[in-house]
Amino acid sequence: MKKILLCKPGLDGHDVGVKVLGHALTEAGYQVKYTGLRKSIPEIAAIAQKEKPAVIGLSILSGTHLELCRQMAEEMRRANLNIPWIVGGNIPDEDISAVIAAGATAAFPTGTTIEEVVEYLRRTI
Repeated sequence: MKKILLCKPGLDGHDVGVKVLGHALTEAGYQVKYTGLRKSIPEIAAIAQKEKPAVIGLSILSGTHLELCRQMAEEMRRANLNIPWIVGGNIPDEDISAVIAAGATAAFPTGTTIEEVVEYLRRTI
């Protein structure tokens, strides 16, 4: 069973969406580990080192997605982690390419369906 690590980096305190996604991914046959709210990027990397997920998913609703993605890419390099990571949340369409350029393998803006995320994961892992 493929493991997905879902994370809420930064100070964002809204996690209903990521919890709904986590339940849907579990129903789709994935093992899901949710880190909980307000994790730092180094904390997320440390959890990923321990858990060894197939994919890391960042849920960002706070508007800090570009900075958090830059931090994530740097921390992944620093920790020598070669795990694909994706980002979902309040990401304006014009920022999707910047999120991917920062190192994410995909970005899912508001309005993305759960089915789209599940299908993406089925195709890529």
